[in-house]
Amino acid sequence: MTQDIKNSAPLISIVIPTFNSGITIKNCLDSIQAQTFRDFEVLIIDSISSDNTLEIVGQFKDNISINIFSEKDKGIYDAMNRGIRLAKGEWIYFLGSDDTLFTPDTLMQVAKELKATDAEVVYGNVMSERFSGVYAGEFDKKKIFNNNICHQSVFFNKSVFQKIGDFNLHFKANADYDHNLKWFLSDTIKHKFIDIIIANYAAGGFSSQSDDLDFQKIKKWKYSFLTRKQIGKRAKMKINFQELISAMKEGRGRDFFGILFRSPRFLLNL
Repeated sequence: MTQDIKNSAPLISIVIPTFNSGITIKNCLDSIQAQTFRDFEVLIIDSISSDNTLEIVGQFKDNISINIFSEKDKGIYDAMNRGIRLAKGEWIYFLGSDDTLFTPDTLMQVAKELKATDAEVVYGNVMSERFSGVYAGEFDKKKIFNNNICHQSVFFNKSVFQKIGDFNLHFKANADYDHNLKWFLSDTIKHKFIDIIIANYAAGGFSSQSDDLDFQKIKKWKYSFLTRKQIGKRAKMKINFQELISAMKEGRGRDFFGILFRSPRFLLNL
């Protein structure tokens, strides 16, 4: 099912994955409808909700540009990947169906930054009870190893996905963390922090309540691989050996062969 309202390419595409989100989606869309900036489209990527989600969404179609796509998916990151392919905007923003934009002028503030920057990723802060207030300020290489950047605070130029790909569906709860490491540590993707609260981040989201052991076990290797040019030769040999042994002992065949395949690039800075 598709409803297409806006034909011209907007500056921002707001992608909202939904599945039985009837309890929260109205507040989410109310915060979007209240925006003083209007050069955006909303893409509802629905996984065939059986409640009143789509009925509520339909109530907003006369006031904001909404495109509804309802089809079974493989989870939230599959929905987000679909949103990437369907988005018409120059910039893509992912908002949870239980999240809200912080103030009516949030997108206006962000749009000014997007139009003025040569960065391909622009990120700010979120407000959340989970973090007892504002999260999390400007990141550096050390900080992003220990903490993730909330996707509710990040605006991606579409070029980012052409360079580093979509979200990895192997990671069920931390595919956004995996993706953030790739662009944040990239030598070719410029990012910029803006000291603006972008969204109210709901504490009950899927990733906030779920552990992703597959990601946690391979995170150190991924981080080391992406920062390999800053690591000494002996240290890299040690890391490579330890990660291979760990993957083998834990029966993580996928990780073992992935590390083995990338070992030459890692050790030789290729």
